Amino acid sequence: MKPGFILLSVLAATSLYALAAESVEKLAEPWVLAGETPKSYQIGIDRSQTISGKGSKFIRYVNGEDKSWGTLMQMFAADQYRNKRIRFQARVKTREVDNRAGLWMRVDTVSKAETPFYNSEDKPIKGTTDWQLRSVVLDVPADAKAIAFGVLHEGKGQVWLDDLKLEVVGTDVPVDKMKPVKSLPTTPTL
Repeated sequence: MKPGFILLSVLAATSLYALAAESVEKLAEPWVLAGETPKSYQIGIDRSQTISGKGSKFIRYVNGEDKSWGTLMQMFAADQYRNKRIRFQARVKTREVDNRAGLWMRVDTVSKAETPFYNSEDKPIKGTTDWQLRSVVLDVPADAKAIAFGVLHEGKGQVWLDDLKLEVVGTDVPVDKMKPVKSLPTTPTL
């Protein structure tokens, strides 16, 4: 193969990648990309992968560290939901997720004594999956100031969200709880 042809091939591939990156339909605020390594991920709207007919939201790994994690999320004031139980629900689809993905929700409070939080760590989504219904349920304390929710994506692959809902539910719907953290020893081992 001639050096000129190789250079042209590399330039063409680079141009196609840049064009594909630019053609991603952007998500409107308040949706944001956050996490430990957000530059390793890309978010947007995918009109070809949807069950609602409106297009799905997605987060996909593009490059970076293998131990990366990012989240497609939003945050809003908790005023309307204080003293209520809420459920964040969405249809989730994955492609080649090598670590895990899952819905999450957190309620920030004024006292910060106990922040209700759940990240689906005990119900991970891995590999390639078709659309499945997932949800997170939390109680919103009286001193809640903000609610954050989204989808967590650790590692490589792509995750789509569609048919999202945030609703008040009754106390008959169980609250999701994180696995208990091992308690610390009361004295050091020397």
